[in-house]
Amino acid sequence: MPRSLLSVPGSSERFLAKARDVPAEGIAFDLEDSVAPADKASARRLVADCLADFPSQGRMLWVRPNALDSGLLEADLDAVVGPGLHGLHLPKVDDAETLVRVGHYLDYLEAVRGLDAGSVRLMAWIESAAGLADVERICRASPRLDGVSLGSEDYTTSLGVPRTRDGRELAYARARVANAAAAAGIGAIDGPEADYRDVELFTDQAESARNVGFAGKFCIHPGQVDAAHHVFAPGDAELGWARSVRDAFEEAGAGVVTVAGMMVDRPVYLRALRTLGVMDG
Repeated sequence: MPRSLLSVPGSSERFLAKARDVPAEGIAFDLEDSVAPADKASARRLVADCLADFPSQGRMLWVRPNALDSGLLEADLDAVVGPGLHGLHLPKVDDAETLVRVGHYLDYLEAVRGLDAGSVRLMAWIESAAGLADVERICRASPRLDGVSLGSEDYTTSLGVPRTRDGRELAYARARVANAAAAAGIGAIDGPEADYRDVELFTDQAESARNVGFAGKFCIHPGQVDAAHHVFAPGDAELGWARSVRDAFEEAGAGVVTVAGMMVDRPVYLRALRTLGVMDG
């Protein structure tokens, strides 16, 4: 899972050009909320052109189309599915059946366009109480699904509660989304923060998300990317601990060892390997 995903309005040639130089680990070209209704068609053309010549430099290139019930999704997919597209960030996924229906249309597009079957990947956005209630099924609904994300603004709107600076209103949702993703063997990416100028807020919320199992965070401004990379990478102390655990456990060849006065068994060893794997990946 990428530590950072930069959302770029699909209707803005200026922002699309700027995104080429941003060191985000993933780029998501947005055709949904950031694009006015009158600009949807032109945004599709801009994003399709961008996918054709965007310097990926190892980055995953995604598109966030309009929701299934918007009446715009089919035209979005017709415009952007092709070489260069890694996958789709599907907004407002309220049930598992949404992924099944979208998957059927992608099967068709891949076949007629000569793409490998299943090559277009999916990220499902949980943005309502209904979506959260079905998140366990959603996370297992499609073999295309790489991960799931929590859209905090829409989610809290569906609950009728305000956003707070400490994010207490998201604690349950974040934990449930992260747990459902882990149980299904996929990743979890936290949604964006609306105030792109407040890097401290972004960092605090990213840390809260990481602490319950999220692997990265959505960014809506290039200035948030470095903060995401910092939060979602283990620090020097954490890496040192992980190396000590790995080395001691493997050298002992036993079920339990002691490292710095702490009992280390296989689950702790596996957690250390995962920490080291984050850096290696």
